[in-house]
Amino acid sequence: MSSLRRTIALRQRPKGLPHVDDFSMEESTIPEPGPGEVLTRTLWLSLDPYMRGRLSDRPSYAPPVEIGGMMTGETIGEVVASQDPRFTPGQIVQNPRGWASHLVTHGDQLVPLPAAHGGNIPLSAYLGILGMPGTTAYSAMKDIGQPKAGETVLISAASGAVGSVAGQIAKRAGARVVGVAGNSDKSMFVQEVLEFDDCVDHRGVMDMDAALRDACPNGIDVYFENVGGDLQEAVFPLLNNFGRMILCGMVAEYNDAKPRPGPNLMAAVRKRLRIEGFIVSDKPERFAEWRELAAPWVAEGSLRYREHVVDGLENAPEAFIELLRGHNFGKLVVRVAEPTRAGG
Repeated sequence: MSSLRRTIALRQRPKGLPHVDDFSMEESTIPEPGPGEVLTRTLWLSLDPYMRGRLSDRPSYAPPVEIGGMMTGETIGEVVASQDPRFTPGQIVQNPRGWASHLVTHGDQLVPLPAAHGGNIPLSAYLGILGMPGTTAYSAMKDIGQPKAGETVLISAASGAVGSVAGQIAKRAGARVVGVAGNSDKSMFVQEVLEFDDCVDHRGVMDMDAALRDACPNGIDVYFENVGGDLQEAVFPLLNNFGRMILCGMVAEYNDAKPRPGPNLMAAVRKRLRIEGFIVSDKPERFAEWRELAAPWVAEGSLRYREHVVDGLENAPEAFIELLRGHNFGKLVVRVAEPTRAGG
């Protein structure tokens, strides 16, 4: 086993869409854990749209990555050495640290992963459907969307890690669920695998306004916003009285130099709309709550998902850029290493 740790750092702040030259690969000696700390070897790395905001020094809900600093991101790792009695070598844990082959983390920041459900849940699922993206969908629908039987729920980025779960939650509540996805293959997946009632291919339609009206003839009661931009502009007039608009993300605008103008909010008064942004970490209790609820559904196959797997830490920057272009299909994860323990 190599004695070197590989880390991907932010070389410079990107202007617009990031480029691979904005990142650098650094090598250093694998560190030793101090008192209360744990050394882990990264097995899986999660890549998510929110990371684009961490590359900017604009004011935000979380501090930016410093120039020369390690890129942030959740990982699944295997314990190599521990000075925390709660963790032992070979144990598999979830780690909130970053893009590196090895990480030293205080034990309080680690979440042991359960060895349950007959091995039917792969480790990578704890970065996607059972991790932050799945919890994001659950928390947003429970606290803001609150879909009801007979309502129409529209999900943008419907084949993605968050949208795919949000739509399935709405289906379980009895709502009519319509997705918006980025090509015909994604739209087919949304309808045939996720079992949404309809899906609009936003790159395949000439008139988005007309396509949404056709797909949502009774208007929209809940809109799960992952995209922003032109799609949001087309959705807003279709929101029904007392509609709910969940502002989760706006990936179409992440690379813009300045914010785009929003809709005329007088309609929010007239229609008594609820428009609310949220950050999943505001309610940390939702993570364990969702995992306990959803893990049996994932194990039995009734809660469905798709992963887009990239091999090699060195390929994370390019994969992240492709994510921002919408070229991934499903939850994007990087396979960094294989576990050494049996059954991992």
